[in-house]
Amino acid sequence: MALARPWGCPPLRNVPILGDQYTSREFFDREWSSMWTKVWLLMGRSSELSQDGSYQMEEIGPESFIMIRQKDGSIRAFYNVCQHRGSRLLFNNEGISNEIVCPYHGWEWANDGSLSQVQDPEDFIDGNPCDDMTLVEVNCELFAGFIWINMDPECISLKDYLGPVWEEFEAYESHDWIRGPSSTVDVNCNWKVPQDNSCESYHLPSVHPQGLKWIEHSYKYCHFDWCEEGHNRMSIPMVTPSHSLTREELEVDDQLREMLEPWGLKAEDFEGREFETRQTVQSVKRETGSERGYQFDQLFDDQLTDAYHYNIFPNVTVSFAGSEYIGLQRMRPHRRDPERHYYDNFMYLSHGAAARIGATKPEERRFFKYGTDLMNREIADQDLAVSTGQQLGLSSRGYSGVRLAGQEGRVQRFHDVLDEYLEGSRP
Repeated sequence: MALARPWGCPPLRNVPILGDQYTSREFFDREWSSMWTKVWLLMGRSSELSQDGSYQMEEIGPESFIMIRQKDGSIRAFYNVCQHRGSRLLFNNEGISNEIVCPYHGWEWANDGSLSQVQDPEDFIDGNPCDDMTLVEVNCELFAGFIWINMDPECISLKDYLGPVWEEFEAYESHDWIRGPSSTVDVNCNWKVPQDNSCESYHLPSVHPQGLKWIEHSYKYCHFDWCEEGHNRMSIPMVTPSHSLTREELEVDDQLREMLEPWGLKAEDFEGREFETRQTVQSVKRETGSERGYQFDQLFDDQLTDAYHYNIFPNVTVSFAGSEYIGLQRMRPHRRDPERHYYDNFMYLSHGAAARIGATKPEERRFFKYGTDLMNREIADQDLAVSTGQQLGLSSRGYSGVRLAGQEGRVQRFHDVLDEYLEGSRP
């Protein structure tokens, strides 16, 4: 199957990337008013809202949203705020409710946002509030099994917003993949620090050395590009030795075995022909994938082995690891502190991968403060460790701004697009 189409790579604008963009409350407020309220945001998981009245609540910045399954099977999203005196309505991250009851004065809101009951309706001089008050709804669309919202009443469609991401994401047929290990971590760094990190692979040798032998990390063999819509992409060849290794270093090890044995291949069979592993795995996956519960029909061969990594502007990173699972990171700004954010790290397992490990239901999402626990996902834990240290340096008077290598062009592109929102030229 043919490779993915190039994305065009509009010219970089090379806007300055300075330390105060990660520490300034003024810059933080500009981001909220000019960017966050204008973009499509990945918020919930539609397949986890299994019945009428099941809901998820998510916060981003100063706002909170309720996404709730309707009687007709659709999903609608509302600001999580009572229209009476402004109380938050729901505080649980997920649940099932026949109605949404305000904890302050007991106003009862139906799942479709209408007001069904209030105390002492005759006491309101403007008439019964149930006659004309509703929860405030936000634009809501479903794609790839996720719930996306947009606070801008005049927003473009989600498909137009995602551009080429739509077609490539859709090809994985991941709409009903099951949630694996998932964590939300309260971290003392600006949301852009880990997003910058996810926009480059230059840090792999120093931060993730454990994974380099059978994952090609050299920028000379990886692919980087970005699209007009503001998103960027990277693909990294996997199940193949790095070209930086010498012949003496090309030894069969446990890492290679973990990549080959689930597909009935023996690592020892590739001694002396290590560079054949990637193509062999692609062939075996193509031949046997469907009988193992995988859906590979819409994927090109490289997607069967390689890490395809998408940065969806502004705050989501989606990594497809050999078409078997999704690693998803989402960075959500704090309500008021520019040097703090919430880092969501989710895994979603394909049908074949879930069957192989015996996963039958979504795993519970863990919440904790950074430093009190680990996500137990080595790469993500390593990334956060360097992110908190970087935040400390960004506030230094001795730091004057970035100097980027060519392979860090996606970092520059991310900041170029952000600047376009701040100056008002997007959307």
